Amino acid sequence: MINVYIENEQDKFDITDETEDCIRRVAAAVFEYEKCDFDAEVDVTVTDNENIRELNRTYRDKDSATDVLSFPILEFDESGNIVNSEFDEDTDSGCILLGDIVISAERAEEQAEEYGHGIMREIGFLTAHSMLHLLGYDHETGEDEIIMRSKEREILNSLGLTR
Repeated sequence: MINVYIENEQDKFDITDETEDCIRRVAAAVFEYEKCDFDAEVDVTVTDNENIRELNRTYRDKDSATDVLSFPILEFDESGNIVNSEFDEDTDSGCILLGDIVISAERAEEQAEEYGHGIMREIGFLTAHSMLHLLGYDHETGEDEIIMRSKEREILNSLGLTR
């Protein structure tokens, strides 16, 4: 089971129940697809280009807006096992804290138009992409990118979030 907490820190895009449901469904689908055998929690912040640019500058030394940022707490080995000897656990829920996702709704809307698909598909893609980062995946090499893109596509297709 995964608990997803969503906070809206922007006013340029209307975050509806449908938007929040999309984020939660995709996060749960990634968690299930990866066969995670622990309860987890993730915080998702929806922001605008100005705020995500500041975060990108602060944490990645890149002075530009981006679509999504991931702040994982856990470290995984190549088999997908948690390697942190100590990790954050919410004492009330017993859930392991995976980390934070920050999505620029403004950039998501731009990209949906650019790629010719709906905003829900783009929000879903950014959520899946970031969830995979929280679970230890990356796309630093061509091979890693192929693996990550394949997983994203399979997860989104299973939810009917196609291009």
